[in-house]
Amino acid sequence: MLIFDPIKQELPGLRDRLTEVGKALKLTEIRQQIEEMTQKTMEEGFWDDPEKAQGLLKKKSALENKVNRYGEIEKSLTDVEELMLLTEEMEDEEEAQNVLAMFEEAKKELEDFRLETLLNGKYDHNSAVLSLHAGAGGVEAMDWAEMLMRMYVRWGERRGYDVKIVDLQDDTEAGIKSATIFIEGENAYGYLKHEKGVHRLVRISPFNSAGKRMTSFSAVEVMPEIDDDIEVTINPEDIRVDTYRSSGAGGQHVNKTDSAIRITHLPTNIVVTCQNERSQHQNREVAMKILMSKLIDLAEQQHKEDLKEIKGDFSQITWGSQIRSYVFQPYTMVKDHRTGAEVGNVGAVMDGDIDYFINEELKILGQE
Repeated sequence: MLIFDPIKQELPGLRDRLTEVGKALKLTEIRQQIEEMTQKTMEEGFWDDPEKAQGLLKKKSALENKVNRYGEIEKSLTDVEELMLLTEEMEDEEEAQNVLAMFEEAKKELEDFRLETLLNGKYDHNSAVLSLHAGAGGVEAMDWAEMLMRMYVRWGERRGYDVKIVDLQDDTEAGIKSATIFIEGENAYGYLKHEKGVHRLVRISPFNSAGKRMTSFSAVEVMPEIDDDIEVTINPEDIRVDTYRSSGAGGQHVNKTDSAIRITHLPTNIVVTCQNERSQHQNREVAMKILMSKLIDLAEQQHKEDLKEIKGDFSQITWGSQIRSYVFQPYTMVKDHRTGAEVGNVGAVMDGDIDYFINEELKILGQE
């Protein structure tokens, strides 16, 4: 059947690509690690340290997921080949369409899996700490920051990640001044790290009575959430801790106690806040975790091991520095200025459909 010619031409190449992915992942080593971890889980006293045990099981599950995905894709390609031969014998046109659909799905799964192998940075497999800051544009920019926050929350939820807003500085009129979100799950940081930068909005502002088209900006920071087994030494003399009264929605404790925490790291002038936990102790714990993530991120960026040498380098959140533009009027388009990737369905993007932009960035990295 002529309809199967594309499959017959592409299938050998896809099998070769899958083999390359397996080599890149070092599947043989992964299987050995899984076996060693399994042996540890059966050792006496394994659950004496529940936190350590849970950490090992989490890593084991992530490795098993890689092996299982490889096997599933391998089986999908085999199923396509066998069903294609059977369908040709039966000359079943309807079944032929089903085989084509299976083939396209297998191709997509393989490409997604291949892109995951490019997440090989030191912290790429970690969860992510994402912060948003409204920039130039007044109320319009604050509304834009809130729209971006919703976009990333929806993206995380679509991926099955655990998404938690740990700090939110809202505005009295509309939108937010800043927010910090934990997006917890395998590879969250690896996928999101290139979202860091200034995001530009162009639209007819609902806050402008003249109905003029306006441009506003918000900045996104992305840091890896630091695992408990990674030690970051912070001199207590290098930080200033302030407490203040929480504001905004959050339950009966809000506005009644000084439970919110602001930590300033004096050498770098990094400021982190947390107000959404129920107690001052919990807010301090979360804020310290965010601070450690920011310090490690800066150290990685500037290739410096000594945190004493770190100096913050923050550009203006305004014209000329944007990584992506979101245009609502006079036409609809979202364009990434680094890769040239663009889509016309701005509504879908704002609803969390940003994988296309993430994948295009990964593809470029894979070519380097």
